[in-house]
Amino acid sequence: MDDRLFKAAMGKFATGVTVVLTKWENDNHGMTANAFMSVSLEPKLIVVSIANKARMKPIIEQSGNYSVNILATGHEELSMHFAGQKELAHVDLSEFAGIPAIKGAIATIACDVHDTVVQGDHTLFFGKVRDVLVTDREPLVYYEGKYKKI
Repeated sequence: MDDRLFKAAMGKFATGVTVVLTKWENDNHGMTANAFMSVSLEPKLIVVSIANKARMKPIIEQSGNYSVNILATGHEELSMHFAGQKELAHVDLSEFAGIPAIKGAIATIACDVHDTVVQGDHTLFFGKVRDVLVTDREPLVYYEGKYKKI
């Protein structure tokens, strides 16, 4: 099978949209990701998949922590900014549990890197959850390469 067919099949799975953030050397760094899931309740673990060639990979490895911010409807421009598709003049971030966070995210999960596993051209970053923050907003959804609303 060719890569386009594989990508088309994966695009049939509707996902939420997240921004993964960390702070390293006094700068905030982030990337948009939809390869995210919960792993375990005891201990509380999550995982995010990051391409081995992504600039965020060595930054998270060195910072040792990250937040996963589940985006809300209306956060399309933030998603595009952190995906490198659109430049925003200013991104208003907050801090949660000592890690940068997206203001107005429907959930923010702050965690420490618990383990990493390289699989193919990606690294799975397992995070041990420090704390969570939840709000009541509608999620931003991604399906077939486009933002959608529920």
